[in-house]
Amino acid sequence: MSARRIRSLVGPLGPPGILRRMEIRTVGDPVLRQVAAEITDVDDRLVRLTEQMFVTMYEAPGIGLAAPQIGVQQRLFVYDLGDGEQHVLVNPEIVESEGEWLYEEGCLSIPGLSFEIVRPKIVHLRGRDLDGNEVELEADELLARLFQHELDHLNGVLMLDHLEEDDRKWAMKQLRERELARSMQQRPAPAAGTGGLQLP
Repeated sequence: MSARRIRSLVGPLGPPGILRRMEIRTVGDPVLRQVAAEITDVDDRLVRLTEQMFVTMYEAPGIGLAAPQIGVQQRLFVYDLGDGEQHVLVNPEIVESEGEWLYEEGCLSIPGLSFEIVRPKIVHLRGRDLDGNEVELEADELLARLFQHELDHLNGVLMLDHLEEDDRKWAMKQLRERELARSMQQRPAPAAGTGGLQLP
């Protein structure tokens, strides 16, 4: 679905600043491990959500973003492979897959890490667009990879779950070390004259 088509469903986007970047949840957030709920009604509020998701995805930057990654437990994702065409899929499911394709994969919810992962090369996906119309797509290689990755998010599955045990342990160690470093940076500096020692 093009950006023009999305805007036509709700009118003009309005003045700058109305659409804001949303927080992308990262590994460790329990929302990423929950199965998202089916969407029963596509309304203006949902369309507005997808607009904010595109803003968030582009600023990250990334080529796909699932609703659970911004803390919304609904079965939809947005994507743009870089050609400027914005697409939204509601209640998507893969009905067929075949072949194998090894590709280096990253994730906005696991920033800074990427791994070569084998997934099916071709997938046949079924879902709905923002008009409620049924959509059927056959995708291969990068687009097929994107569909599978975003569908994982809708099912509470992360890229880490596809790694071999040794790679997964290494990834978790890296993430723990980064979290420790981040918490140390956020710790307030000792008050002047205390010599760095603070007693209760």
